Parts: sequence; structure tokens; C-alpha cells
Amino acid sequence: MGCNIAIDGPAGAGKSTIAKKVAGELSFIYVDTGAMYRAMALFLLNRKVDCSNEEEIGEVCTQADISIEYRDGEQIVLLNGENVNAHLRSEEVGRMASVSSANPRVREHLLMLQRGLAQSHDVVMDGRDIGTVILPRAEVKIYLTASADTRAKRRYLELSEKGLVCDFEEIRKDIVERDERDMNREVSPLKQAEDAVLVDSSELSIDAVVAEILRIYHEKVEC
Repeated sequence: MGCNIAIDGPAGAGKSTIAKKVAGELSFIYVDTGAMYRAMALFLLNRKVDCSNEEEIGEVCTQADISIEYRDGEQIVLLNGENVNAHLRSEEVGRMASVSSANPRVREHLLMLQRGLAQSHDVVMDGRDIGTVILPRAEVKIYLTASADTRAKRRYLELSEKGLVCDFEEIRKDIVERDERDMNREVSPLKQAEDAVLVDSSELSIDAVVAEILRIYHEKVEC
């Protein structure tokens, strides 16, 4: 049995960055659920599935075996045993992932694969419903959040550093609206699991957040 750390929280809270660092510190596998959805999209494209045909997507998706492992410190996404890292970031794959990820049977199949990874490996997984839906029995659950202002500032700085013109108030508005959607969607809404520890990163550096989650891990359980 693997040891599982689930990190949930709203968009812009730094979940992926933190989860990767925590996984690295503990020598756990960071399960990139987004990459798994892209691998599924690649599989569907390779099978020439019609992206508008939900029934066909649902039938074909169950033939995809998707896993994640690390080789020389690099995350490798395996699709039916083949390393597909080089093919996951194309626009075509992104478009198919956006469509296929909404298919209930795709979500069900990937849920099974994600739980399989968590059962056989020590993993850190982040998202919106990891502790409530995907890994409800995770040994450590974290709800990582930050104020809307803080998350907007982080996004504004990220875009500005890339030379992009952006508006802080518009970014903040988008974040607040996304929070509202995520918290009120019918399927797997964003919420803090009853047994999750709340970590507010508004006034903390990345290293400080990582240190706090490691402290919680060592305090709660040594797997």
C-alpha cells in the first residue's frame, strides 16, 4: 500500500508547485493529473475518435493504460507503456483534453488509474477534489488556499514577467468567478475535506509552505 498526500485548493494557490516540491522532499511520486488527461486525449486522437461523439469517446477511453513514473528525476507519462512526454503539449492535444475531460466515462477510467497509482506507490496528488473524491482515505490531506488578492498578484507578476500586458483587476475578477464555479459545480465541487488541514499561503513563501506541509506529514503519520 502506498502513502498518499492529497492537496486541494482553489486556482492560483500554488498547489502544483508545492506538491512537486513536497514529493521531491519525500521521494514520493507527484501524480500530474492534468498530464494524465492529456495522455488520454493523445490516445483518442491516435485512435481518430470524433471529439464530438461522446459515446465513442466513452467506449474507446477504457483501452488506455496511463501511468506516471520517474526516470533520472524526470516525470515520464506512459501511455500503454510508451513514453509520450514529447506529444502532450500540442494545441491539438490540449483541445481534445478540454473536450474529453468532461466525459463521465473518461473521468471514471482515469479515476481508477489514479487510485491504482496511489495504491501501489507513495504519491502526492493535487487538484480540486483529491481529498474528497479521488483519495478520500489519504493519510494526509491539505487544503491549500490564499486570498483572491494574493493569487491575483501572483498571476499578474507571472504574466508580466513573460512580457504580457495584463490588468490586475480583470485577473482578480476571473479568479473570484472561477472560485464560484468550482465551488458550486454539480460534479466534485471544490471544498475542504472534513479531515484536511487548512494551510493559507497568503503570507508564506513557497519554501515555508513546503516546510509546513512536511511538518504536518511528520506529525500525522510516517508511512
